[in-house]
Amino acid sequence: MARFIDELKRTHHCAELRAADVGEEIILFGWVASYRDFGGCVFIDLRDREGITQIVFDPDTRDHGDLPRAAHELARALRTEWVIGVRGRVASRGTNVNPRLATGEIEIRGIELAVFNKADTPPFLIEDEIDTGEEKRLEYRYLDLRRTPLQRSLRVRHRIHQETRRYFDELGFLELETPVMVKYTPGGARNFLVPSRMNAGKFFALAESPQLFKQLYMVAGFDRYFQIVKCFRDEDLRLDRQPEFTQIDVEMSFVNQDDVFRVMEGLVFRVWREVLGVDLREKYPTGRFPQLPFEESMGKYGNDKPDLRFDLHHTDLTDVIIEHEGGGIPFLADIAQRFRSGELRRDLPAQIVKALRIPHAHAQKVSRTEVDKLEDYVKGMGARGLARAKVDKGGAWTQSPLAKMSEAMRQAINDRTGAAEGDLLFFQFGKQSTVQTVMANLRVHLAKRLGLIPQSGHGGQFNFLWVVNPPLFEYDEDRKTWAAAHHAFTRPHDACVALLDTDPGKVLCHRYDLVLNGFEIGGGSIRLHDPEVQARVFRALGIADDDARQKFGFLLDALRYGAPPHGGIAIGMDRLAMLLSGAESLRDVIPFPKTQKGTDLMTDAPSRAAPEQLEELRIRVVEPSP
Repeated sequence: MARFIDELKRTHHCAELRAADVGEEIILFGWVASYRDFGGCVFIDLRDREGITQIVFDPDTRDHGDLPRAAHELARALRTEWVIGVRGRVASRGTNVNPRLATGEIEIRGIELAVFNKADTPPFLIEDEIDTGEEKRLEYRYLDLRRTPLQRSLRVRHRIHQETRRYFDELGFLELETPVMVKYTPGGARNFLVPSRMNAGKFFALAESPQLFKQLYMVAGFDRYFQIVKCFRDEDLRLDRQPEFTQIDVEMSFVNQDDVFRVMEGLVFRVWREVLGVDLREKYPTGRFPQLPFEESMGKYGNDKPDLRFDLHHTDLTDVIIEHEGGGIPFLADIAQRFRSGELRRDLPAQIVKALRIPHAHAQKVSRTEVDKLEDYVKGMGARGLARAKVDKGGAWTQSPLAKMSEAMRQAINDRTGAAEGDLLFFQFGKQSTVQTVMANLRVHLAKRLGLIPQSGHGGQFNFLWVVNPPLFEYDEDRKTWAAAHHAFTRPHDACVALLDTDPGKVLCHRYDLVLNGFEIGGGSIRLHDPEVQARVFRALGIADDDARQKFGFLLDALRYGAPPHGGIAIGMDRLAMLLSGAESLRDVIPFPKTQKGTDLMTDAPSRAAPEQLEELRIRVVEPSP
């Protein structure tokens, strides 16, 4: 081994050699991906992070003395995942070309062989396509990471990092760090707490974002900041969420919303060009992405992150139902009556009625059996069911539980939705938040079922969108009070400032989300730099002056010492890497991810603390009730 490491240095990676290299003597290091002993020659596929090269150990090789024969004898003992070094000569494979390999035209005739390390039989095959369960692969993540798909995803992530840093450096941004352990401030997510040994009974919070500190950088006059930063949120997990995640964090002084958009659009265009080789100007020749008001997005798509790779959209029928007093359908009449009788109050959940039209060309692919499955699908999201209707000649409805609807309202719904013969209509009604969620997910579910978009990945389509002008506040039905829809430091539209004291629900703000194929990949806002308006926002939220000072005093003080107008955004690095690489889950682009239960199966974290550790921190564990 010492000869290889000390004297024989690696000359190439395993995917580099081509026919032009035939006759060259080379040295490769890597892992045995496969092994074949045909009684004479021994063939192995050698793998490193770049790819695979076939090595042949032939005992009858005449040159180089006894070295090839000794290498052949040693090769016969090799097994998969052994770590080895090989010195050899590049030879042509003649007519036995392997088109599946980048190095398929050549092979290496082995001269010397060293075994650096033997390996136990791995618990699963190290291959591109395997059916091993994710829990087993996470338990042995270091082995799973040897597989080409995961290595490819992490290389994409690396490229995004490098292009991001180059881009922002060229634009005069400074890469500055912010604290990880911070003061707990109420926000949109639950924080992880870190006990302070030196300050018994007190806790730091792990930063869920650098929000307040990047604003302080603007107050400090740094003008343009960025950071690729780790953030932490103690949330329930899902496919696209992890307790620790990475974001591209950006803040700028003396900018408006459009200035932020231009900078981030430039980053996206560059990343797509340099990482994927895709020129987004073919789709967006102006270099700009379209914008959609939040209210319109919710109305047409049921959420603020619509997938625009396909055309299906919702139609709000609430006003039609009210006008026709429910059209003879009791549960629709109840909704109409609430509006007509003046019962719609802020302390009652808003109710709406929406429809989704499936055009005839697609509707014919949806069988009665499939419709029944769709009903089970929406019930899994809390819906009571899925009302539907097949549009027949003359606009009549068949196969519908709404058959007793008045002719006038049925015609009005057909007109509003544009329904024609052969179309299929799906309906949801009831609590606004439930209807929006169900219909938004149903829209995407049907698009995948009908082949309008792939089941996973981008399919070569990249549809970007800025969702803009959302409300600053949302009503908390549980607490019966207003809450910040994003955070309390977002600047309201100038025309809405007067509404802060009288009608907070109508206050729109300079907040924005960047959406790609139905995923929110980034979000940000223009910040409040005026301390007087900031105080009015706090009052609208029911936060008393003393309470605001206790929680945010350091920021409020900073705003009084000459804070410039400023704004920024954060792009989710993990989600960006997932979408660029075509991965199905965030876990495929994070080297060492957590499970949906927030655990690390490889290291068995989190683990219990020793009694003496808890005593030193003055913490007592309360065991859950059996």
